[in-house]
Amino acid sequence: MKLNVFNRKGEETGRTVELSDAVFGIEPNDHAIYLDVKQYMANNRQGTHKSKERSEVSGSTRKLIRQKGSGGARRGDINSPVLVGGGRVFGPRPRDYSFKLNKKVKALARRSALSYKAKENSIMVVEDFTMDTPKTKDFLSMLKVLKLDGKKMLLVLPESNHFVSLSARNLPRAKVVAASDLNTYKVMDAASLVLTEQSVAVIEKLLNA
Repeated sequence: MKLNVFNRKGEETGRTVELSDAVFGIEPNDHAIYLDVKQYMANNRQGTHKSKERSEVSGSTRKLIRQKGSGGARRGDINSPVLVGGGRVFGPRPRDYSFKLNKKVKALARRSALSYKAKENSIMVVEDFTMDTPKTKDFLSMLKVLKLDGKKMLLVLPESNHFVSLSARNLPRAKVVAASDLNTYKVMDAASLVLTEQSVAVIEKLLNA
């Protein structure tokens, strides 16, 4: 699959980039995508939820009524889970939600996500660029000429660039990521994927290994 390369002014440079079919042209595996996204979201969970159980609730441990003879149900202390203000039965406890996923499955998921974007014609290639200072106005003007302003987009750079990341930080629908940090969730979450020329080579090298 060949794509034209655009510059930051939205003009065609006359160059094209050939996207590898092994990375951008496979038959997508939906289950692999599901597993990789599930792992990404699970790893981001803090898991600090906690509710108080019977032994942790503040309250008297005095037995409310005698065991027999009242004609009603047996009653323990006021911290009983069946009473208002009592402890919670089998409540949430702090835990780690992360789980392991094989490297081959993760690579397959990334290739599948990129292939979906290629099929949807949602990939654009721009020439390599950098920024000497963080300038949100310049970044936004680039999105406008590329007709991406207002769209959920992901810009993939060959390596992290602090100034470019800062320039996009205040734009809620624009994300910047290095090619080595590209993951399935971010690809699927974006409506448009913008790759720089060098980032294409980095992605293909990582996912063809």
